[in-house]
Amino acid sequence: MSHSTLLLIAAAGVATLLLLILRAKVQPFVALVVVSIGVALAAGVPAADLVKTIEEGMGSTLGHIATIIALGAMIGRIIELSGGAASFAHSLIDRFGSNRTPLALTVAGFVLGIPVFFEVGLIILMPIAYGVARASRKPLLVHALPMGAAMLTVHAFLPPHPGAVAVTQAIGADQGLVLLLGIPLTAVVILLGYLISRRMTRRAYPMDPAVHAEVYGEEPTSPEASSTPAIPTADDGHGTAVLTKSARTTTTAPDPALRPPSFGMVLALIVAPILLILAGTLGQNLLAEGSTFRAVLTVLGAPMVALLIDVALCAWLLGARRGWDRTHIANVMGSALPSVAMVILVAGAGGVFGKVLVASGIGDAIADVLDRTGLPALFLAFLTALALRAAQGSTTVALITTAGILTPLLQRADLSTAQLSLVALAMGAGGLAVSHINDAGYWMFTKLAGLDVASGLRTWTVLTTAMGIIGFGLTAALWPLV
Repeated sequence: MSHSTLLLIAAAGVATLLLLILRAKVQPFVALVVVSIGVALAAGVPAADLVKTIEEGMGSTLGHIATIIALGAMIGRIIELSGGAASFAHSLIDRFGSNRTPLALTVAGFVLGIPVFFEVGLIILMPIAYGVARASRKPLLVHALPMGAAMLTVHAFLPPHPGAVAVTQAIGADQGLVLLLGIPLTAVVILLGYLISRRMTRRAYPMDPAVHAEVYGEEPTSPEASSTPAIPTADDGHGTAVLTKSARTTTTAPDPALRPPSFGMVLALIVAPILLILAGTLGQNLLAEGSTFRAVLTVLGAPMVALLIDVALCAWLLGARRGWDRTHIANVMGSALPSVAMVILVAGAGGVFGKVLVASGIGDAIADVLDRTGLPALFLAFLTALALRAAQGSTTVALITTAGILTPLLQRADLSTAQLSLVALAMGAGGLAVSHINDAGYWMFTKLAGLDVASGLRTWTVLTTAMGIIGFGLTAALWPLV
């Protein structure tokens, strides 16, 4: 089959995927599997090999990422239900002082965004932003905008979030290097995003009267304020439903009789798996082969092992030591799994799509076309992820699909592990940008912040796009160094 025909099949497959997700409202997992089967058959994959190809794509992807996503969700759930997340945020506000509460909440969003999914983190921290805005009599957006953008940035760039984990596995990058390069890069992106948001929030934006009354305890006096519809319930492509308006006050609360975990304990539990993974990566690169110490660091630094150790520490320090019995600890851990089940399946279906592209020869055809453009792999990674993010809304789906499309090109380019890690971060930058009306995260933030559609586009969409471009610029600046 000619390259032109294969490329037409690929374009039709991507277009069908977008139509199924956007128009037909088909769940992304189902859409990816259906499109993968259709593309495989149209591209000439033998019917006898079709099931095997799907199973190999699903198995090779889930074998690496399913455990990591599940363990990461358990850590976030324990921190959330123990009261650790709220305690951590309040401690930061106390440390930064009343004049720097927006920066304190931004830092809280950055740190808590590592183990906690974006949607959950927003539900945890938004009531704190409400309280701070009420006490300071400042606009809610001053506190909420940089905080929400910080959590979305971490969600797009860093493991153990599903898109970052799937991309790292698919293109052959190293999770330790992604973290080593990505954490400081993400911190800079968030800091610059905070500065941009300060300029954005100098002007006032209309606020939903219901949210204004909830935050400030009074009706707004601005004639521009207009009512907005209730928060829609929809899947965001990550497997997490956008919560209804009542979710503002129905988040599961920790037992008030228990003293909340300390700032230092929560920080240590968030940082512990990151340090173990980094130690494993450094050990593999700096210590001699056959060294016992290198072998120990390699095992402890494996992402699955590092997260498993941290789950045990969270269960003991935040649970058993504070009075939770074994049944309650097991229930809390189990409660994290339903929300990530669809995340894991979407990631696996993305692996199927990537496998089909390779098995059918479409991957090589795409690689030939992209090679002839002369554009650097880093730029192609960013641009493809950004286009898919803008088209269908979900960061996770955009990253997984981009990895499937570009993997053959990246294999042909013979890039180092460090360069592949930067490519993964460039995809994350594209996945961060252009959060707009087809993204459930956009609706969740704007409704919780009381913004109308136009104000959301002028603030949230512009800020996330600017931060995505900054993130790509930083990856490009690091490229000559690796």
